Amino acid sequence: MNKRVYDDSFKKMAVDLTISRGSIKEVAEELGINQSLLSKWKQRQSPLTAVSVTLSEDQKMIKKLQRELKNAHLERDILKKAVGIFSKGDGRYSDL
Repeated sequence: MNKRVYDDSFKKMAVDLTISRGSIKEVAEELGINQSLLSKWKQRQSPLTAVSVTLSEDQKMIKKLQRELKNAHLERDILKKAVGIFSKGDGRYSDL
């Protein structure tokens, strides 16, 4: 049985597909390659390089804004809990 050899562009394309689809199994079946081989390719490829290549400037901005929104929601929730704690207290904070 001959061992198949894949060039770097094919490996990169396969890894990019796994990143975009989120499933190594699905991509491996579609391309007719072993899942473990595809996993090795993905581990060898730098995650930062793979993501930065596949994301456009608009997608990068969306990711950044989503992180900022998540942080804002977290801060808001913390402040809501703090207000609830202080308003349940001995009345010192509720008469402001």
